[in-house]
Amino acid sequence: MSDEKLLQQKLTVIDKQDYANYQSLLGSYDFSLFKLIVQQIPKDPYAPPYTGIYRIQVQRSDDRIINYNINSKVQLVAFADYLARVFYDACERISKGVRGTGFSGLITLNQPGQAILERNNVVINDELIEVRCFIGLPGEGRIATADIAEHMLLTELPEIVEASLLKKNIDFVALQKHIETAEDADYLRNKLDSLGLIAFIANDSILPRESGRSDKPMSDKRRVIPFTAPESLSLEIELPHAGCVRGLVIKKGVTLIAGGGYHGKSTLLNTLETGIYNHVSGDGREYCVSSNKTAKVRAYSGRRVIKTDISPFINNLPFEQDTISFSTANASGSTSQAVNIVEAIEIGAEILLMDEDTCATNFMIRDSKMQQLVNKSDEPITAFIDKVKQLYREKGISTILVLGGVGDYFDVSDQVIQMINYQPFDVTDRAHQIAADSPTKRLFESEEIPLHIHERIPLANSIVPVNEHGKFSIYAKEVHRLYFGRNVIDLTDVEQLIELSQTKAIGYAIEYAKKYMDNKKTLRDVIEQVVFDIEDKGLDVISDKISGHFAMFRTFELAFAMNRLGDFDVMQKR
Repeated sequence: MSDEKLLQQKLTVIDKQDYANYQSLLGSYDFSLFKLIVQQIPKDPYAPPYTGIYRIQVQRSDDRIINYNINSKVQLVAFADYLARVFYDACERISKGVRGTGFSGLITLNQPGQAILERNNVVINDELIEVRCFIGLPGEGRIATADIAEHMLLTELPEIVEASLLKKNIDFVALQKHIETAEDADYLRNKLDSLGLIAFIANDSILPRESGRSDKPMSDKRRVIPFTAPESLSLEIELPHAGCVRGLVIKKGVTLIAGGGYHGKSTLLNTLETGIYNHVSGDGREYCVSSNKTAKVRAYSGRRVIKTDISPFINNLPFEQDTISFSTANASGSTSQAVNIVEAIEIGAEILLMDEDTCATNFMIRDSKMQQLVNKSDEPITAFIDKVKQLYREKGISTILVLGGVGDYFDVSDQVIQMINYQPFDVTDRAHQIAADSPTKRLFESEEIPLHIHERIPLANSIVPVNEHGKFSIYAKEVHRLYFGRNVIDLTDVEQLIELSQTKAIGYAIEYAKKYMDNKKTLRDVIEQVVFDIEDKGLDVISDKISGHFAMFRTFELAFAMNRLGDFDVMQKR
């Protein structure tokens, strides 16, 4: 008896029985084109998609299957990313969607966004292409409707596999373009440092997004203005596939993005924020790249802080509170921004992005009138304006800052870009002339002492992924909220997280990181080891169960999440 007949026979027995009888389907089945591994079936039709794992394997040596001669990691990631998109689209087109209770009748996988990311919903090795999807076996209440399940597994699923993995059904030109776009962006990003740059925005890019809830490019042609760099800030770079690309360059140092409201300042900053990722062809930001060591920071009142050295920015607190090893369960706006900067530096950030709309005003500047009223001896905060040049001079940390109302930053800027109707203009000379003609009356308030931040050593016993019922519990339902044991980690201010799959992966990576916490390794050392393991062995390494719900993240986002874990504890390295 063929495996397909066996599966059909099992489904006939299950029909109209209790939903739990679907568990008898666990196992592997050889179809004519692929192998189906039913690894995990939810015991309830209401169970969320990530609780079921179905693996589809095809042989790369099969001449019927799409293949690509992979020569690099970026090609591997882009190839797998493309197949995930094609498979998802085929599910949307072929599967009839929800049919019954809860997630009954659904065939899908985690939907990719606009970024080309390493994910584990499609895994490719030398022999196999494996797609990991969710199949919501159908039911009406607690009763299995196996006749629908038979159609899903024996008709719809094979059609989806054929549509997404058969060579004859794949647009190879589109696949090639997808991979070449990723390669060009990667090449461009890797060129930045040697050119003394921290970011590049190509001419004719489309920066505005569809809405605050959609990362897709704006489709309203009346409002879309292709980006064009001023000649004085332009550079032409030869890419492997796209050829010569000309665009705006942002050099190392202190860069201000100025302009009136609604003229595109924050849109440009958001492009730089997501420039750490490669984007799909047609996104509009294909050749908009930022250094991988770029961190977006902001104020976020109420966050937890544990034994963090914020003394470069905040010192001499009342009642002799320690700011070299500062802790609080409820940080103020200014304190949270200082902490966010220090945490980014601790993990190796070389570029800081800030938008005045989300910054604490008293952290960014203290003007001359306030200086006259409140003596520096009574003000524990050293404004960022008095530290930004020192950060670059001593640590090589550049800053890109969106400003619309604080001209005093002209004095500490290296370049100033003004956005007018979503177009950039080089106003550096004018800004510096204004600064010279109207000298600031405020006093420089930073002490001339070397900038040093104490590193921290994470403690493994402070990371407990067990909930109040004593069960292992790590999950996420939205990008900026992670449930870890008894804690809910608020990631609202971790703005460079872009996909739910990243958040899920970070949760498991926090638990995995414990294996390297030996009371000697610093937080940065531990997190870099975790990321090294993932790059070496794949995303599956962070969990003892195979899933299709993880996407790659950076060291920064993992560190930021760990720092926001309610029970997390550290020792300072002195």
